[in-house]
Amino acid sequence: MKTREALTLDDVKKIAAAAEAEALKHHWPVTIAICDDGGHLLWLQRLDGAAPVSSEVAPGKARAAAIGRKPSKAFEDMINGGRFAALNMPVMPLEGGEMIVVNGTVIGAVGVSGVKAAEDAQVARAGVAAIGAQVSL
Repeated sequence: MKTREALTLDDVKKIAAAAEAEALKHHWPVTIAICDDGGHLLWLQRLDGAAPVSSEVAPGKARAAAIGRKPSKAFEDMINGGRFAALNMPVMPLEGGEMIVVNGTVIGAVGVSGVKAAEDAQVARAGVAAIGAQVSL
């Protein structure tokens, strides 16, 4: 039987606080979603001024990164590269979902929505960094 790392509520709060701080530093109205390794939502936070749709998109980006075991941008790149069959995958193919990797294992993901795609990803990565985790395998 394997033993593996898992996110705690304390971890999730640290991730959310760091992501929020990054967004506020730049005056970016975003929604922040954090999920476990199976894509199940653990945290959802919509900052003042964030578009209502972002509360649907952010969890989708987090889920994509968690279950796809790659940043959500990878799915966007597949589609932009002509692999249109990827549109049928059960993931949100938009940049802004970043994995939370500990000891080489994906233990969850952060998804952010509300500003430019690269800015969403920047906020998500700031959250991941708050617990000393990586965003890639």
